[in-house]
Amino acid sequence: MSPAEHRSGDRRPERKYREKDLDPARIVARDVLRAVRERDAYANLLLPRLLRERRITGRDAALATELTYGSARSLGLLDAVIAAAAGRPVDEIDGSLLDVLRLGTYQLLRTRIGSHAAVSTSVDIARSENGMGPSGFVNAVLRKVSQRDEQLWIEELAPSMMDDRIGNLSFTYAHPRWIGEVFHRALGGSTGELQAALAADDERPIVHLVARPGQITAEELALISGGDEGRYSPYCVYLPEGGDPGELDAVREGFAGVQDEGSQLVAVALARADVGDDGGRWLDLCAGPGGKAALLGSLAEVSGAHLDAVEISAHRAELIEKVVDSLPVTVHVADGRSSGLEPGFDRILVDAPCSGLGSLRRRPEARWRRRPEDLPELVTLQRELLAEALHLVKPGGVVVYSTCSPHPAETVEVVDTVLTEVAGVSRLDARPLVAGDVFDPESLGDGPYVQLWPHRHDTDAMFLAALRKD
Repeated sequence: MSPAEHRSGDRRPERKYREKDLDPARIVARDVLRAVRERDAYANLLLPRLLRERRITGRDAALATELTYGSARSLGLLDAVIAAAAGRPVDEIDGSLLDVLRLGTYQLLRTRIGSHAAVSTSVDIARSENGMGPSGFVNAVLRKVSQRDEQLWIEELAPSMMDDRIGNLSFTYAHPRWIGEVFHRALGGSTGELQAALAADDERPIVHLVARPGQITAEELALISGGDEGRYSPYCVYLPEGGDPGELDAVREGFAGVQDEGSQLVAVALARADVGDDGGRWLDLCAGPGGKAALLGSLAEVSGAHLDAVEISAHRAELIEKVVDSLPVTVHVADGRSSGLEPGFDRILVDAPCSGLGSLRRRPEARWRRRPEDLPELVTLQRELLAEALHLVKPGGVVVYSTCSPHPAETVEVVDTVLTEVAGVSRLDARPLVAGDVFDPESLGDGPYVQLWPHRHDTDAMFLAALRKD
């Protein structure tokens, strides 16, 4: 059957296949995948809202979460398998059917759900919206998919490990090849480390909470949440698997928030840096959406300092205002490259806009959205922001530059380039600012920069450099 025939088939739903009678977990997963495909929605933002609106809880919510994030994360691998089973490229398949096929294929290859249940529920969903003809197409494709497990499909479709190790590993762990190349370079060309990094990225991470200093301790937050205190950040708590941070009073009341431990360490590093006579002028030059600003604001309050937070987007600035309410923080709607603020800051954080390649495990669809051609504009912006921060910091003050990316073009190359253009700046060893008494120094590399990794530290792949103005 041709794609045109699929689209022109009987779309009138039959009574026994009314959508309200179908599995709510699979329907909400289908709806999120559709929103991601049609309007570039963010799965990690949309899914929790739909679960609340539809009052889906417990095991159904857990299933919906697994199917949504897993399918979005595995998109490239799923599409390759679907194309092979259908005998046509996925861009020739009707979008509404493709969403269902992705959902069904994920269940067949990457869950313990039985083949019959994965196929039959997918066919029912397709039939409820598209009618008999298209649902038959879904049935035929998924039955062909079910004839092999994931490993056999990978052996058939992935590039040869002998001829293209990066391509093979990228396909196996559901990453675009260009990202595999970036990780391989950032990891010093180690194939073993590349495999570990891609595998860690292909897993769903646990939720990290941050206890806001002066309001609640990590020990107290761990007791309240039933979680465990973090290994590295003194403010981190690991939420138990399946836990919902939105149900915690501490989160609802603003005493705690959701923040990856690596992101917390960036703020911790800035607060720990020795600036000599700290006059209490702190700056977050790229503050949206406000997670680091809230932690820095709490640390500033404890230290008797004041934080200025700059955000170019008025909407995101409003979000920052909400999370820093009652803290000594002033939010400015301005471009960080020309904020209009007076120089002389003691501590400045430049958490620059970046590709986000370091947080792919928490943003499941992001790996399929980013393109190599996105980088040049981002790199230019990163250099300009860092140069402006070095202008605004006082002599003896410290600038921490960070990105949630391990891409060398966004990390070491940005810092090294700016330091060739701006005189009177020295690099600090950032490792003690992050490690405290916890990290094995060898796990943080040779310095002076710090690059965290999911497979090494179970954090996002945050990069940070610490610079002092002479």
